[in-house]
Order: sequence, then C-alpha cells, then structure tokens
Amino acid sequence: MPILQSTYNPPFWAKTSFVSTVFSGMARKVNGVVQTRERIALPDSDFIDLDWSYASKKSNKVIILLHGLEGHAQRPYLTGTAKHFNDNGIDAIGVNFRGCSGEPNLLYRSYHSGATEDLDAVVKHVLTKNQYDAIYIKGISLGANMALKYVGEERNLPQEVKAVIAVSTPCDLRGSCDELLSFKNRHYSIRFLDHLKQKLKPKLIQFPNKIDLTDYNSIKTLIDFDHVYTSKAHGFKDAFDYYEKASCLQFLPNIKVPSLVINALNDSFLSAECYPVKEAKQNSNLFLEIPEYGGHVGFITKGNIYYNEQRALEFANNQ
Repeated sequence: MPILQSTYNPPFWAKTSFVSTVFSGMARKVNGVVQTRERIALPDSDFIDLDWSYASKKSNKVIILLHGLEGHAQRPYLTGTAKHFNDNGIDAIGVNFRGCSGEPNLLYRSYHSGATEDLDAVVKHVLTKNQYDAIYIKGISLGANMALKYVGEERNLPQEVKAVIAVSTPCDLRGSCDELLSFKNRHYSIRFLDHLKQKLKPKLIQFPNKIDLTDYNSIKTLIDFDHVYTSKAHGFKDAFDYYEKASCLQFLPNIKVPSLVINALNDSFLSAECYPVKEAKQNSNLFLEIPEYGGHVGFITKGNIYYNEQRALEFANNQ
C-alpha cells in the first residue's frame, strides 16, 4: 500500500519532539472516562487487569488498548482514545500488562514487547464474554509493536479482529534501544530504567533462585536490564536475541488485517529501521503514515482529541 500523506499540523509550540513528547506524557489530562476493572486469569496462572469503559448505548464493537513501556491503562494516551471511541459508540478496554496495574504479578516473568500470548488471551476472553462483531486493537510504542506482531504471526486470527492501529512503533527493537541510549534521550532512558529496576527489586526476595543482588546491581542501562531480566525471564538467550525475535518488523509482510502505523518523523525514540516503507509498499493491508511532527506519542491538536486518536477512529470505521 502506498505511503499515506499525513495531514497532521500541530500548534507551533508543539512542533519540537521534546515538547510534544513531554507535554503529552506529563501534562495532558483526560476527564470523563469511567473505567471498571476486571481481572482475568492467564493460562500460566498469572493475571492481567482490564479496565473497561463503555459507550452510552450497547455496542457491538470494542477497541483493545495496549500501553507502552512502564505505562498503564490510566495514562492519557489510552484514556484519550477510550473516551473518543466511547463518545462514538464503541466500547474500550485498557489492558494493564502484567505487573502494571498497581499490583505485582505472581510470576517471575512479566511483560515485554513481543508477549503476544497475553494479547491473544485478552482477545479470546473478550470473545467469550461479550457478543462483539468487531474488535479493533490500538497499541502505543511497546504495545504497538506487540499489536503488529500479533496480527503478523502464524495464528488463526478471530474474524472479529478487524483492524490494528500502531502509534510510535519501535518496529526494530535493537535500533530503538540504541536511540534511547543515545545522549539526546538520556533523560528518558534514566527514567525508564529507574521504573523498571524499582519494579524488579521485590522479585529478588520473591525469586532468590532466579536473580540475586549482584545481578541486580549490574544493571546500569536498558540493555543491561534486558540482558539480566527481560531475556532470561521470558525464554531468550540475551537482550539481542530478545530484540531480534520480538521485533514486529519481520512479521509485517504477513499481516492480513488492515493495519495503520503512525510514526512521526521527529520521534527521537525511533531508528531508521522503524519506518517500514518497503514493507508497507509491498503489503496492501499495511498503511504507513509518517507525520513530520508528533515526537513520541505526542500528536497534540488544538483540542484534547489527539491526531492519532482521530485517525484511529477514522481507520477503524473504514474497515
């Protein structure tokens, strides 16, 4: 599918990557979303918490929302989409990945960019619980990679899965990690690492046979974290094996569900490989939009409905 021409034109003050990214992550407020929490059991005896919000009238459509690294379902980039879809007659589910709902998960493992088995469990749960004719999936950053990998893997997708919207997608995890570790993103990587290590610390006591204080103290960068914990806890050899196998880029040619990727050109988290131009041109189900501005999940508009949220609803309604 040819690359889509973007119409996004932010306010003048939101054109720099840093401003749009930080404002959207730390200053944006979304009001009017009423969420109801449901805990579901996973096949491995762990759990995931889902935060439901509903349209004013009974709906036969739902959107599943996937957050980014160290996010949760109350982040404005999820509640903003939930509100916009609810206001337009579509239910929404904010998925809190394992350990991200305010309560530690039960197992040594947690979540990662390629954990599509958890998304598959959520989809199957939704289909057994509710009579939805259409399921849309929208992922942000880490969640965007997961969503695209999910629909690109060799699995029998339910016919109810109609579309995917992937925003600020690190299609190549190694390249994105390298960008995060660059000097320009040092403030972001330090913040992410601090959150990850704080969440890992209780597992030293809970699982002393899997990780010890020496391992923990060796973690100085995000790659170290993925070497010591992410890879080992989730069945990969090391961080680089994890990046290679979990990146969605290799799965894009197999996507058969209409999927929209919105990656801003000035997103400082993304490497050149994260803009899958060739893959989009060769797959009629893959739509790629590269706005000049937007930073990382910072598609600010003059109102409080962000550009990527408007595009997500438009794309879903057209499928």
